Amino acid sequence: MTDVAVLDPAIGFVDEDIDPTIDLFDEIERLKVEKNAILLAHYYQEAAIQDIADYIGDSLGLAREASETDAEIIVFAGVHFMAESAKILNPEKKVILPDLNAGCSLADTCPPDAFEAFCDQYPDHTVITYVNSSAAVKALSDIICTSSSAAHIINQLPEDENIIFAPDRNLGEYLIKETGRDMVLWDGVCIVHETFSEKKLLRLQAQHPDAETLAHPECRDAVLRHADFVGSTSQIRRYAKTNGPAKFIVATEEGILHQMEKDQPGNTLIPAPPESGCNCSQCPHMRLNTIEKLYLCLKHEAPEITMDESLRTEALKPIERMLSMSEGVK
Repeated sequence: MTDVAVLDPAIGFVDEDIDPTIDLFDEIERLKVEKNAILLAHYYQEAAIQDIADYIGDSLGLAREASETDAEIIVFAGVHFMAESAKILNPEKKVILPDLNAGCSLADTCPPDAFEAFCDQYPDHTVITYVNSSAAVKALSDIICTSSSAAHIINQLPEDENIIFAPDRNLGEYLIKETGRDMVLWDGVCIVHETFSEKKLLRLQAQHPDAETLAHPECRDAVLRHADFVGSTSQIRRYAKTNGPAKFIVATEEGILHQMEKDQPGNTLIPAPPESGCNCSQCPHMRLNTIEKLYLCLKHEAPEITMDESLRTEALKPIERMLSMSEGVK
């Protein structure tokens, strides 16, 4: 029987002493088989979690995998909105997240009440919302998108269709240039991608003139204008694998470097510098998940993602539109 008494809601994760002699990797693998569980992990998770995951991907890949799995339990090593999306797609399955406090700075910039009031100002607009958003915001939207599918989805809409794009301002500005559409933007940003420094990037490029710069479209335009390639995490990974061995400056959360190093060991990967003195860029929310919390989460099947059924069904509609309109996108 699953014991969830050890989960203190005020803490947000199972807090229990772990026998230091246990091999956590072996135990996690054993529990996955025993419980018919699948472990989905985002590229921004720590290397240990990526190494034990059944599937690693960006938001679009993870949504597809969550919609197709036959597992009874989905363990989501990512952030809260990702686990919510998995639950929206799988109401009959148990979806668990190692730490409920693993939120998203971008999703937090878009409170549902304020977003609803914002959308009410533009009643004739189609609302396209980035997947980095809460279930409540998704429920207010017409179509969900990811960074890899956004332009593809926008280009399927009639040219005279008015569009609201939320919540990432930087991604929205990039998409306006890519698609030529004049969209109304919500003013939100990701704390990781917003912090990359144009000045430091230019200095780094001068030090490595033979390096190509790969950037995520959540970065500011001041950074994107100096990139040789702009794409989602999966697209950045694929570009470096296809075009290596070579030297690449990478402007996104540094967790992606783990898979990129394994893909093409001959590549030289240089993380782009943020404004701060640190030479790394890690999402503090993603990194709340640890291999220890993951083990306890699977052991106790907690914390579990739950939501009101009416909210789930409303949020499902725009996600299903995303999946159908994203066919063929990689």
